Amino acid sequence: MSLSSTAINRPVLSIVMSLLLVLFGVVGFYFLGIREYPAVDPPTITVTTNYSGANADVIESQITEPLEEALNGIDGIRTISSVSKEQSSVITVEFNLDQSLEQAANDVRDRTSRAIRLLPKDVDPPVVEKADANAEPIIFMTLRSESRSIMEVNDVAANIVKERIQTIPGVSGVRIFGEKKYSMRLWLDPAKMAAYNVTPVDVENAVTKQNVELPSGRIEGSNTELTIRTQGELTSPEEFNHLIIKQVDGTIIRMSDVGYAALSPENERTGVKRNFVPMIGIALNPQPGANAVAISDEFYKRLEQIKKELPSDYKLEVGFDFTTFVRKTISEVQNTVMIAFLLVVLIIFLFLREWRSTFIPVIAIPISIISSFFIMYVAGFSINVLTLVAIILSIGLVCDDAIVVLENIYSKIERGMQPEKAAHEGSREIFFAVVSTTITLAAVFFPIMFLTGLTGRLFREFGVVVAGSVLISAFVALTLTPMLSAKLLRHRAHHNWFYIKTQPFFEWLNNAYSTSLANFLKRRWLVFPITGVIGIIIFLLINELPTELAPSEDRSSIRVMATAPE
Repeated sequence: MSLSSTAINRPVLSIVMSLLLVLFGVVGFYFLGIREYPAVDPPTITVTTNYSGANADVIESQITEPLEEALNGIDGIRTISSVSKEQSSVITVEFNLDQSLEQAANDVRDRTSRAIRLLPKDVDPPVVEKADANAEPIIFMTLRSESRSIMEVNDVAANIVKERIQTIPGVSGVRIFGEKKYSMRLWLDPAKMAAYNVTPVDVENAVTKQNVELPSGRIEGSNTELTIRTQGELTSPEEFNHLIIKQVDGTIIRMSDVGYAALSPENERTGVKRNFVPMIGIALNPQPGANAVAISDEFYKRLEQIKKELPSDYKLEVGFDFTTFVRKTISEVQNTVMIAFLLVVLIIFLFLREWRSTFIPVIAIPISIISSFFIMYVAGFSINVLTLVAIILSIGLVCDDAIVVLENIYSKIERGMQPEKAAHEGSREIFFAVVSTTITLAAVFFPIMFLTGLTGRLFREFGVVVAGSVLISAFVALTLTPMLSAKLLRHRAHHNWFYIKTQPFFEWLNNAYSTSLANFLKRRWLVFPITGVIGIIIFLLINELPTELAPSEDRSSIRVMATAPE
């Protein structure tokens, strides 16, 4: 017994199989992420090292070069690029597309830890991140307060806002722009230092030795044990001003004798302002391949909670959200999906001219499309522009098999055969034609899976979704469609008024096609020059068309970056 005959004889089984396909698709849909394009970002690891007071030449020779030599031997590296600037070294390691991000990060950490011994002793430990330190953030927000100092605002941004949002899944790091950390600045007077014979090294040694908190042990008794703590760290400008720099011939030279201490931001060279109001900028950087929309959704949930916990004088505002463009793009494609579905239904009805005949192929469309979401989930894909475009294309393909099966069954019913017998006979006759057509369509799109490089990664999801939905549509056409045809189709002696009114047009269309085909077959040699002319035109047009990976898009956003001359 064939698959179609089994479905006709057991209609409940046929319906249950289709419902299972829909159920799997619905479950897979809710686990799919949303992106603008498929995840084609190569695994990128960034090693950032800070060395206070060092110029670019020192950074390059003592930090960047030793680290690059240690990282060069890692397997799977595509490119290594570095930027050595004042007080900072940034090394970006880009791996091949097939490399695991976690494995790449572990390899970079291992090599970096081995190279630490080659770096200067007072350098900050290198920071390894699973993202490009210069990558564009997806969300940027600002924190300000009109009644508090910028250092207080920075403290809240670093210890409250940053701590809450950096644990969002998919976030590689949270960057703070215009950072203003608390620091104690020691302002030295060269004239006074010369008079007291004090050098900057003396001041540095005094701060290092006296501004430190060391373990002091504990007091033990028969019934009591107390831990001793010596408060050796200086915390206020007054304490720093009383700091003893040196003692010469019984004369104590303090900090206040050669300068003064003041509480001020650690970095005064950069800042963030809006409408001339100083503020702190906070940006979210995603991991390569992360779901930007999921990050944004979780961010706004946490943002509302953070606003409730902050004092009323703090203003936390979102500067820009890149996912706004992603959501608009996905929404537009979703609208196109609905329009395509409605147009397909309308065209099928105009040609079949009966609601029963229209319903049978139309029901195959949602079953095949919804089921394709489960294929996307199993393959680890996401809902993006290309997968939705694949669904749009599939809408016109998945109903073809059902229409072919329906037409063959309906033609037998019109000749007087019983619907159930016509379903058995018609589906058996058309079985291999449906299978061969489906395999042919799938064979066109499946090879896309084997493309390599950026293009292959970009269009792999497109090809798999189209091929998968077509294969599912063949199964539906050979099970559900014959069963519904046996149950719903009837031989009608009298058709509805719409059928009667449009029948002359379809008869004329059939006659015109038959006549034109017969005339063309009398001059078959014309097929070769026509094909040659079309091929030449295609070749010429392809050479004239511009090429690009993705079309340019106007996002109504302008950014101006200015650099002050040195």
